Amino acid sequence: MPTEPTPLHFRERAEALAPELTALRHALHREPEIGLALPLTQAKVLDALKGLPLEITTGKALGSVVAVLRGGRPGPAVLLRGDMDALPLQELADVPYRSTVDGVMHACGHDQHVAMLVGAARLLGERQAELAGTVVFMFQPGEESHDGASYMIEEGLLDAAGQPLVGAYSVHVSSNGPRCGTFSARVGTQTAGNAELKVVVRGKGGHGSTPHTAADPVPVAAEMVLALQNLVTRAASVFDPVVLTVGLFRAGTKLNIIPGTAEFEATVRSTSPEAMADFLPRAVRLVEGIADGWGMTADVDTREGYPAMIAAEEAVELGHEVVGELYGEDGWRYDEHPIMASEDFSRITAVAPGVQLGLSARPAAFDGADEATAPFNHSAYAVFDDAALPRGAAVLAGMAARRLSAGQERPCSRAARSRMAGSSAIRARPGQNVS
Repeated sequence: MPTEPTPLHFRERAEALAPELTALRHALHREPEIGLALPLTQAKVLDALKGLPLEITTGKALGSVVAVLRGGRPGPAVLLRGDMDALPLQELADVPYRSTVDGVMHACGHDQHVAMLVGAARLLGERQAELAGTVVFMFQPGEESHDGASYMIEEGLLDAAGQPLVGAYSVHVSSNGPRCGTFSARVGTQTAGNAELKVVVRGKGGHGSTPHTAADPVPVAAEMVLALQNLVTRAASVFDPVVLTVGLFRAGTKLNIIPGTAEFEATVRSTSPEAMADFLPRAVRLVEGIADGWGMTADVDTREGYPAMIAAEEAVELGHEVVGELYGEDGWRYDEHPIMASEDFSRITAVAPGVQLGLSARPAAFDGADEATAPFNHSAYAVFDDAALPRGAAVLAGMAARRLSAGQERPCSRAARSRMAGSSAIRARPGQNVS
């Protein structure tokens, strides 16, 4: 009778695969693609998966790949995800595998995510007969502001296993942070939800020398910007925060012309859906009220983007167990706070107990006093250490195998609960959204 694969089965094998994973990652890095259509990236993924016992489908409206591994024994289903798209950024990092595509760069480490997920597919595919259940590998385009996860869900991703998912796991690398190879997570909100706020103030143009004969929208729009910043501090709880940043303000054509309109756009971030649902209507009322008070009108448009990503306690515990077994307790830390960036893996964790583990891929050159100076993700100078690749692959495979072996239910171990209760980094605080 087959024995259950354990995380330790994967560590040595992942290290053996490291040269192949590194070569794949470098090939992806040299030819980055942005958005939802990634033909070169998709082709590389399909080639890397050849020979594995997978049921593979590709996207209809986007360049996605869904690969399903059915274990040798019946059991539940889990999902592993790797995003594939790059950023519209000119690479300035001096690496031998530098991007050959002008103005496009893998500055957020998605090339590493793809290589890790391919590695996990290799590791689990080699132990297919021992798996009690199904693993869905989600190779996703369009994470960077294109909501690729939603497109994949619309095309049937959640039905790929033929049964509901009992877990969903991903890894996101960083080019800054602790020692390379360190994993991290927290229970509850991991990344913020986001929304867009766009405002056009409509006044009446005129000559700059006689503002009383016009209706100048510029100071009114400026007043709105300041009022919205005050609204953040007075309407949102500090324990369930909202962040608003105006990144665009546009008005006028010449210094002595009062324009007819002024406009600005802002990004809004929140750590819970409830905070966002409360803040956005307040912001709209505030902006419209200020315009009305000056005898003007304001066109206000809001659009919600990715929801907050909420990590389930059982998934965080699973990650901690697997990382500890593979790389010791020094390889794990609990994140104290959410980050206010957004991530569309939240679409998946909204329907399945999941977590996105952070993984430091900070180059060794920044060890010691230089750690804080390492360029962070989305920087044109960001560099990610390939030493993180086998660790990410082994942990993803280990989490999938461990969760499948637990069957439909995964009770928290007493030891794990004790560890988590004793960690101030993940204890609930007043108003904190913890699942």
